[in-house]
Amino acid sequence: MKEYPAANIRNIALAGHGGRGKTTLAEAMLYLSGATDRLGRIGDGNTVMDYDPEEKRRLASISLSVAPLEWKGGKMNLLDTPGLFDFAGELAEGVRAAETVLVVCAAGAGYDVGTEKACKAAALRNCAVAFAVTRCDAENTDFYKTFDAIRGVHDTRACPVVVPIMQDDRAVGYVDFITNKAYGYSKGKAAEIPMPSDDRIEELYEVFKEAVATADESLMEKFFEGEEFTAGELSSGLAAGMKSGELYPVYACAGFTTEGVELLLNGLSLAAPSAAEAAGESELACDAAGPLAAICFKTIADPFVGKMSFFKVVSGKIAASEPAFNARTGESERMGKIIAPLGGKQEDAAAIGAGDIGVVTKLAGFRTGDTLCAAKAPVSLDGVSFPAPCLSMAVNVRKKGEEEKVASGLLRLSEEDCTINFLNNAETREQVLSGLGEQHLDVVVSKLRAKFGVEVDLSIPRVAYRETIRKKVEAQGRHKKQSGGHGQFGDVYIRFEPCEEDFIFAEEVVGGVVPRQYFPAVEKGLRDCVARGFLAGYPMVGLKATLYFGSSHPVDSSEMAFKMAASISFKNAMPNAQPTILEPIGTLKVVMPDENLGDIMGDITKRRGQVLGMGAADEPKMQELNAEVPMAEMGDFATTLRSIAAGRGQFSITFARYADAPANVAQKVIAEAEKRKKEEDE
Repeated sequence: MKEYPAANIRNIALAGHGGRGKTTLAEAMLYLSGATDRLGRIGDGNTVMDYDPEEKRRLASISLSVAPLEWKGGKMNLLDTPGLFDFAGELAEGVRAAETVLVVCAAGAGYDVGTEKACKAAALRNCAVAFAVTRCDAENTDFYKTFDAIRGVHDTRACPVVVPIMQDDRAVGYVDFITNKAYGYSKGKAAEIPMPSDDRIEELYEVFKEAVATADESLMEKFFEGEEFTAGELSSGLAAGMKSGELYPVYACAGFTTEGVELLLNGLSLAAPSAAEAAGESELACDAAGPLAAICFKTIADPFVGKMSFFKVVSGKIAASEPAFNARTGESERMGKIIAPLGGKQEDAAAIGAGDIGVVTKLAGFRTGDTLCAAKAPVSLDGVSFPAPCLSMAVNVRKKGEEEKVASGLLRLSEEDCTINFLNNAETREQVLSGLGEQHLDVVVSKLRAKFGVEVDLSIPRVAYRETIRKKVEAQGRHKKQSGGHGQFGDVYIRFEPCEEDFIFAEEVVGGVVPRQYFPAVEKGLRDCVARGFLAGYPMVGLKATLYFGSSHPVDSSEMAFKMAASISFKNAMPNAQPTILEPIGTLKVVMPDENLGDIMGDITKRRGQVLGMGAADEPKMQELNAEVPMAEMGDFATTLRSIAAGRGQFSITFARYADAPANVAQKVIAEAEKRKKEEDE
């Protein structure tokens, strides 16, 4: 594919609710443009965009895919994003590289949650928005219901451009308001047909003209005077409205049969802002002759090609002869191979020009969100705004000894997917994987198996409980052992009492009954005990231990003997000190639609939470609720919130404090600890 100037390049992210036909529409656009020689089908597993084995197995997109096409003397880079909420990170990547977000809806559907999320993502990046209402060819579908739903949210911004001609509850043709012509289809081939006499279409044509006129003062005058617009005036007005964000063009089409798709391509090539028009990042002009500045918006670890870094070039040109300077690290490395992606396929390219998208291989120091720029003119572009992981699970290897292999694999996968978080919890001795939902983590596990040959299971992670005491007690600890030669002798009396700090060691020894050189050994013995706890093996906090009496032997006493004596004193004291389990309490912030507030409050109450307050959120028709909840009860809250709020809710939880666990919870924690210890001993 030849190089195009930025003014002739359009980067378009396809987004929307899962299962609404984004990938099918992308396949139709690629096929009609000649970018592919066959029309891929999701059910047949042969689409250009869903090339990953996991996508073929699941028959759904799970990762961002990029493919270019040529149309009307210009280039379009299609960025097909998943609609499933568990893969929202891929949507963030796609929108970061685009100037236009094409929101794909299905005829007959309402304003889906995925549609709402796509529009919000576009607004965050100041992208132009257009709607493609696909599946208009299916029987008993209703484009007008979906258009009314879009208009109900976006009001006069929603601008109908291509609408279907309905007959017996099915589309028999399409009207393009820009040319004011009607088209019928036979086996995917378009032919002009007479304009239908349809009051609804005529009404929408007036809506279209008025909407376009609002974007241009001269057109508005013409509209009020009742003059007809030329096709050129309509397309330029539509383009001005898209660029300013005043208009959201709506196109009816059918991706499966390709009907109306060429009208969509025509509309986007005329009205969608080009890479040059949408420039303005860091005050850089989208000029191939300018200083190099490109954002790495996606990373893939390909088993054959190696590390692949996807770049959107904002200014300048990526060429093999130039070093790759990383604004984040301040380091340069040799430029790798330059590739033009077509879904899962790649073609060698000489360069990636301003406004265009391409791939550079084997850039070890680059990660998603980094800026590639000229060393003499460093600049940092905005990175990718990823959603935070909200579901954590413990990773359990099926074969002992493969923990390091798991850690290595997950760290590699986290380079590809920035919504993955992986850590080794030293306290609970678990590997913990975090992501955006159950499906997301299931895909990570599948990739771990396929790419790294490691089988793992996921389970609810252990909670980092604590232990403490509620009563002041005193106890002796005496360690005496004689086995020939020097023996071992240490004798201590220690007072244990609650305090505000984690652990305090003090001494009130009088008369040297315990020699001072053994005080550190006593403290060390106590700290070892505190770290292991007494009831369930969790660290003990809020404990003050005061050494106040004891005895020693001039020959047999040693540091080890007094360390052991301190341990015995601890064990003797704890049963009488009212030991208890402390559970971590988190501060929870939930944002959800107004109508879900009651259900969420009820769910939090079931989790032993305490609501602290609520009120209107920053977004309209949304509520914000604040509460304190035991973190042990929050394992599946992400899934529950998504179910109750239909994907519209979001939450964050941060550790606040420790509090006494109820008796039944404490008993369960102790029982699980005993069971775990027994299994480890076996």
